[in-house]
Amino acid sequence: MRAMVLEAPQRPLVPRDLPRPDPAPGQALISVEACAVCRTDLHLLDDELDDIPYPIVPGHQIVGTVVESNAAPLAPGTRVGVPWLGSTCGHCLFCERGSENLCDAARYTGYTLPGGYADYLTADHRYCFALQSDDEAVLMAPLLCAGLIGYRALRMCGDGQRIGLYGFGAAAHILAQVLRHQGRAFYAFTRPGDEEAQRSALTLGAAWAGGSDERPPQSLDAAILFAPVGELVPAGLAAVRKGGIVVCGGIHMSPIPRFDYGLLWGERVLRSVANLTRQDGVEFLALARKIPVETQVEVFELERANEALLRLRSGAITGSAVLRVGGE
Repeated sequence: MRAMVLEAPQRPLVPRDLPRPDPAPGQALISVEACAVCRTDLHLLDDELDDIPYPIVPGHQIVGTVVESNAAPLAPGTRVGVPWLGSTCGHCLFCERGSENLCDAARYTGYTLPGGYADYLTADHRYCFALQSDDEAVLMAPLLCAGLIGYRALRMCGDGQRIGLYGFGAAAHILAQVLRHQGRAFYAFTRPGDEEAQRSALTLGAAWAGGSDERPPQSLDAAILFAPVGELVPAGLAAVRKGGIVVCGGIHMSPIPRFDYGLLWGERVLRSVANLTRQDGVEFLALARKIPVETQVEVFELERANEALLRLRSGAITGSAVLRVGGE
């Protein structure tokens, strides 16, 4: 099978012809239709995550079809989504209390498990999501991480009615539609001077759009930081009211600078979001279909994965970059 492989840090992916994997008990072999590109993939390239098992096949926003199954619930022909969370132990304190996203033994698709930058992958049936068969794969793929992590981050914001979104990329494009559906106002913060992203946010219904170096016209109830930039933490704290919440939505962030305690005082809350749970996926995918969420995508063939990653790194992607692999 074709695969784009990350063989070492700070190197481009290389095309390889790999053996098609065989599904173990409880797994399904999935023919990949599309795989969205995530900023986490850039963290893998840059060696910014712990214990990266090079060489690896990245990719964790996968839409595909089961072609062989060693798991009764997933019959051949079933359309599935394969997310970042690939398995957990199921019996630790975190798993037992419904916080499987914090399991120390968790394994992750496209990181510690082979991912979707390939024609096929195997996946544990318990961590796959059933998808509709009539939706276009390249449009569904961003929901599997950009959508899911945005949804989980929003849950951390409580019932706040004015939500700031720092970094108006794939996740924010999706979450903006959720907020609009819920009748909540959102305020979009982009790279300073990125007028195209600001116009995109206003088109999606933003109450205000400006640079991340600006203050919103009124205090926010909560802010979500999608951009992995530590300097945004004090900016977010300065933008929220007393008792407001700042959620760091990335798996990696550049160093957070020192800031005065006055930014945190007033019972403001600073917290992170780690991974996702299967319940997040079930809830969000149902909501996304109900709204319905419309993703904005730029499509690349599998062999152009390096180009997609470079465009994502430079901020040239509006919405999500998606690799079209097969099946359509």
